[in-house]
This record gives sequence, structure tokens and C-alpha cells, in this order.
Amino acid sequence: MGETFEGTCNDLRTELGLIANRVKALMNDSTFDNEQKYSGQFGEMKANIMLTYRHLEDARMRVGKILQAADDGVSILDK
Repeated sequence: MGETFEGTCNDLRTELGLIANRVKALMNDSTFDNEQKYSGQFGEMKANIMLTYRHLEDARMRVGKILQAADDGVSILDK
């Protein structure tokens, strides 16, 4: 991890982004080429994949908000 608070936050944001991308890639897994064991199985799986992805992206954004608050409190979009 980073040696500074900012470095650690940036490292965490990178790691969360990588994990989020790995989770999202599950949408295209060969598992979905097989037959469902029960009706709606794949829909449920894909819905949970997307929820997981969104939560990880939210966590990544919130670590960015930590950095924002630790700096001047102004979003980079507002600068």
C-alpha cells in the first residue's frame, strides 16, 4: 500500500476498480452457455453480479470522496 494517506487511498481506488472489472467480467462467463438448473437462475446471478459491481464502484467513488475531503473539499469536476 501507499506510504501516505493519499497514496493508500489511490492504491485502494485502483484495487477496487480492478476487482469491479473482474466482477463485471463474470457476466460473460461460460457458465451462462449451459442450461439453467431452474427458471430465472441466470437472471438472478447476473443481477447480483451487477449489484456487486455497482457497490464496488460506489466504494471506489467514496474513497475518492475521502481524498476530496482531505484536500480542499472541492470536487475535481468543480475545479
